[in-house]
This record gives sequence, C-alpha cells and structure tokens, in this order.
Amino acid sequence: MQQTRKKKTVYTRPLDFKKGCVEMVHGGGGRAMTQLIDQLFMAAFDNPYLQQMNDQAVFLGYSGRMVMSTDSHVITPLFFPGGDIGSLSVHGTINDVVMSGAKPCYLAASFILEEGFPLADLKKIVGSMAAAARTIPIPIITGDTKVVEQNSGDGVFITTTGIGIVPEGINISSERATPGDKILLSGTIGDHGIAIMLTREDLSFQSTLESDTASLHDLVAGMVRAAPDIHVLRDPTRGGIAASLNEIAQQSGTGMVLYENQIPMQAQVSAACEFLGFDPLYIANEGKLIAICTAEDADKLLAVMQVHPLGQNAAIIGEVIEDSHSFVQMETRFGGRRVVDWLSGDQLPRIC
Repeated sequence: MQQTRKKKTVYTRPLDFKKGCVEMVHGGGGRAMTQLIDQLFMAAFDNPYLQQMNDQAVFLGYSGRMVMSTDSHVITPLFFPGGDIGSLSVHGTINDVVMSGAKPCYLAASFILEEGFPLADLKKIVGSMAAAARTIPIPIITGDTKVVEQNSGDGVFITTTGIGIVPEGINISSERATPGDKILLSGTIGDHGIAIMLTREDLSFQSTLESDTASLHDLVAGMVRAAPDIHVLRDPTRGGIAASLNEIAQQSGTGMVLYENQIPMQAQVSAACEFLGFDPLYIANEGKLIAICTAEDADKLLAVMQVHPLGQNAAIIGEVIEDSHSFVQMETRFGGRRVVDWLSGDQLPRIC
C-alpha cells in the first residue's frame, strides 16, 4: 500500500525585536529577507496592495493631472523631539505632493539598512511610518529593502515616493507669483532645524522645543476649497523660507519684500539662533508652508489657515513686487531693508 508523504513543516525562529540586529542576510533575497518583510514591513504596512506580494504594485489609476514626488531621508539623529526618520519620511513626501494642491493617493518606500542596526529601533521607525500614513490616510503599496555592510551607512536611509491627483481647476505653480500678491506663512519658522541641532549637540535638555514635522494635506485641502486660485504653495524645508522664496522669485521673474516683525518665531528658536550664530530665515521646517495669493484672497485664506491646528500662528509676512533682479528683501524692525540672498553653504546638514 502506497503511503502518503506528509508535508514537512518549516519552523522559522521569530525575529528578535528586543536584542536582534540587522544582518547581511536580511538583504540577500532569501528566507531571512522574506522573514524581515513579513514580520516587520507587512505587519506594519499591511494593505491589499502589499498582499499581492509582487515586485510591483497594481493600483487604480485616475483621470486628470497626476503628480509624483520622491524624497530621500538621511537625517541625523534618527530620533528627535517630535518625531523620527520614519514619520519624517512620510510627511516630507506627502507635503511635496500636496504643494500642488493635490490629494495624496499612494506611497512607496525604500530602505537602506546598515548591518548591525538594532531591530528594536527599526521596528520603532517602521511603526512610526505606518502611524503617519494611517493618519492621512494613504497606503504604502510597494517598497524595497537593501542591507549594506557595517560602517557603510548610517543606520537607516529611507526613500519615499508619493503619487497624488490634482483637482480640476487647480493650478498652483511657482511661476504664477505676480506683483501685488501677498505672501502667507502657516506658522513659526525654524522649529525643526533647531530641535535637530539641539539634540545633535546634546543641548535638548535645556529646551522644550520639538520638530514641527507634520503632514499638511488637510490644511492644504481646506485652503484650496476656500481659495481655489492660490498661485503658489511651497513647504520651506532645507534652506528655510529664504531659499524657498528665492526659488519662487527666480521662477516667476518677480521680487519679494518680507516684513521682519510679521514673521512668527518661537522665543526658543530666536534665542538658539542668536547663541549658535544662525539666521532663522535659512533654518529648515517640516510642517510649515508658504502660500502666495492675490491681495483679494489673502485675508480669507489667512482666516482658513488660522482655524486649522497646523495654521494657528499663520501670518501675512510679505508681498510680491516687480523686480527684474528677482531679489528677496526684508524690511527690518528698524525700518531698513536688507537682501535675503541664497545661502552659499549649508547651515545644518543632514536635516531631513
């Protein structure tokens, strides 16, 4: 009589998320890599797109104008007051997408992990990403994982790519800045950059300052409903509001005038910048936006921003002017003017 051979059960020891570390085999394409994906990434990001378990995601397309943005995150330290590289990697890409007025639809994520990186920290970062994506909500539908040898990376680097759809009739672009337009800012400047620097230099115990990292999708949606003819939106990350406004001035062929006494800033940021020798106009933000609109729309738009939790400190900080040189200038508290030029170097590297 022929016997039926029983299927052998393969037992795999669960990942040790308390004391374990990333190993080279976790990027080797074999069983260990599948285990990392299943027990960490699939568990945190689980959705029907990922459950397809293919090398690509098949997803529903949309008619109309699509937007896509990709961003690599190399911040140090990986954990900081108010967030970590995980939440930052979601917020940063989503904010780039919604600066077009788009509704975010999908995210992709790619990880470069360093051999020896603690699995406990990696689980915390992935959990933070998942929580940030759920609040939007947006699915992380595909991704990739690579492992490099110890001392060849810096723990973890994350690249995220976002896709969104622009509503009909919305045309938000830097070249639309027009003389006479007003410049609005959604809140205090420099919170993210200074929080990172204080943590880096082990000075955070002297401060309660936290990063402003946040997704601006809901704030932008309300702004677009209230004022569909917004000319420009920009999130002033690396280089701060100074770099963002110089970019917009160059792209639109206009000039800008800022009013120093109208720019919102926390006292802790001002004090830290004075102590460290930084100009707050060039400090990175991760949860703020610049909006440029017609003078007729400015007060209405400001009111909408100020009732949102992420826009409570919003203010009109300047205006667009005619200037063939595309200079950005600031009217100081003392009545003078100075040029707010491009930054020649990098005040705070590895900031996002």
